[in-house]
Amino acid sequence: IDHGAPLDRSVADAVAAGMKAWATDMGATHYTHWFAPLTEGTAEKHDSFFEHDGKGGMLEEFTGKLLVQQEPDASSFPNGGIRNTFEARGYSAWDPSSPAFIVDDTLCIPTVFIAYTGESLDYKAPLLKALRALDRAAVDVCHYFNPDVRKVMAYLGWEQEYFLVDEGLYAARPDLLLTGRTLMGHESAKNQQLEDHYFGAIKPRILNFMSEVEKELWRMGIPAKTRHNEVAPAQFEIAPVFEELNVAVDHNMVTMETLQKIADRNDLVCLLHEKPFEGVNGSGKHNNWSISVGEKNLLNPGNNPHENAIFLTVLCAIIKAVDEHADLLRSSTANAGNDHRLGANEAPPAIISIFLGDQLTDIIEQLEKGEAKSSKHGSQIKVGVDTLPALPADVTDRNRTSPFAFTGNKFEFRAAGSSQSCANPNIMLNTIVAEAFDEISTYLESLPKEEFQKGLQKKLSEIIKAHKRIIFNGDGYKEEWKEEAKRRGLPNLRTTPEALKPLLDEKNIAMFEKYGVLNRVEMVSRYEVFIEEFTRKVLIEAGLSINISRTMIIPAISAYLSKLSSAANSPWKNAATDEIGKCAADSLSEVLNATKSLEAEFEKKADIEKIKEKMAHLRKCVDKAEGIVEDSLWPLPKYRELLFIY
Repeated sequence: IDHGAPLDRSVADAVAAGMKAWATDMGATHYTHWFAPLTEGTAEKHDSFFEHDGKGGMLEEFTGKLLVQQEPDASSFPNGGIRNTFEARGYSAWDPSSPAFIVDDTLCIPTVFIAYTGESLDYKAPLLKALRALDRAAVDVCHYFNPDVRKVMAYLGWEQEYFLVDEGLYAARPDLLLTGRTLMGHESAKNQQLEDHYFGAIKPRILNFMSEVEKELWRMGIPAKTRHNEVAPAQFEIAPVFEELNVAVDHNMVTMETLQKIADRNDLVCLLHEKPFEGVNGSGKHNNWSISVGEKNLLNPGNNPHENAIFLTVLCAIIKAVDEHADLLRSSTANAGNDHRLGANEAPPAIISIFLGDQLTDIIEQLEKGEAKSSKHGSQIKVGVDTLPALPADVTDRNRTSPFAFTGNKFEFRAAGSSQSCANPNIMLNTIVAEAFDEISTYLESLPKEEFQKGLQKKLSEIIKAHKRIIFNGDGYKEEWKEEAKRRGLPNLRTTPEALKPLLDEKNIAMFEKYGVLNRVEMVSRYEVFIEEFTRKVLIEAGLSINISRTMIIPAISAYLSKLSSAANSPWKNAATDEIGKCAADSLSEVLNATKSLEAEFEKKADIEKIKEKMAHLRKCVDKAEGIVEDSLWPLPKYRELLFIY
């Protein structure tokens, strides 16, 4: 685990025996190879520890062979054309760097999942390769500052946002049940305007749920640390302490499953969709990323010039990587749910930029000119082995509209969606930073020893001049930023289809092949998987919108009109009742026409963006009707119930 060495088979047998003994002592009767296919979820097939002995008896068996490799079906998982339906063989292989854990009566063994032909069918295999690429490239750079460095590790601290709704209300909403979000619904008069929910006192029912979740996570070795109310009503957050990145990714997947399982036990439903409700904050998964040598965080500015030199080299490498591959970072956050979230209600915009804060930006600007001589906030420059300044940690404010923000000793990638695996953003991030490290290392290798400091300064200055366009410390929500980003040449990939196209770019395929993270076949297949998933989700939503409108909304408006008509001859009939009737009749026509328009586009299934536009228009009409129809006749639980009854 520490050195990336292959595992000897005899060791595997010994580990398997110990693992089985521990698991059975804990009450486990089954084991499974637990992996993460391209579904944003996990997969598992349980096998018993017990085998028939052929004589009517039972034997316990769990060998190194069973631990290391198994053969699950590979034909029915998303594969983008790598596998045909009749080609079922695939392999799962143990990842010894991620601890096994027990869920209920089953020992879960984290594994990679590959096709019979060798291509990756999961997130873990390319993630491990990306981590290896980063390690090698970062070690090469670190050797110029400390020749004793042997390994560089990436660390991750994720923050998982989620909503909780009452199980009974959830069951009465077909849209939540089938899509994870409300396809229609008038906003509540009170939602998050008063900002009273954020960090507010946690209700007893929710606190009981959170406590049960934490105990379950601790039992599985997941270091859950923080819990609190989020900004939107019925929205919450959980976060662990930082862990080695591969382990943290696995632990996040387990946490999402645990949130949903424990919610069910408490007559609640946990919504992980990026935008379950219109008009309030959506949910993200903040990806706090750092890299370290031992206990030394390379993104900690440090207190002496020697440490500063490493820090600023790493910082410039990241600036270069993010600017050159902003499209790939955006692609890693692309899905149907995130299209509704990015750029609204505290989520960052689709334009990738870096926030550094005033002091670091000031230092960067000085480096661009050739030499840093002063530092903001009155810090004294220390000149030692180089001319780079001493920088204390936490010298910047936080920018909640920035997709990629420096927050003291880490970068927070805020654009990832709450339902997504952390793996994909980190596959991209680790690979592009490895490429930047490689270029810097190649340059430094060419320098004579006596020219190192001057040459390093020159290289960092060149990087800043070439890539400073990616740095933006302002408000990412303002329309002016969109125009400014366009002038800078930064990509604005607003929708999932736009954001996925970079996966097919030759320069990106070449980079991933160079580092052995993904090959051409795997890149193309992932594009096909992700675009197909997006298309299917939109079509499911469109079909369901039509169904709800036809079978629930239109009948409700019609029932209200009938009730109004029956009172037409009442003594109290007047201009006001006529106006109410006309509003209801107009609303019925609007909803019916919008439904027909969506049906016509849905039947063609040719233009997904047009279908989304028609869905949005239908929603607008239905939401207007919700404000007109008598409350007792409305067939769907309303936002005021969904967001405040829990």
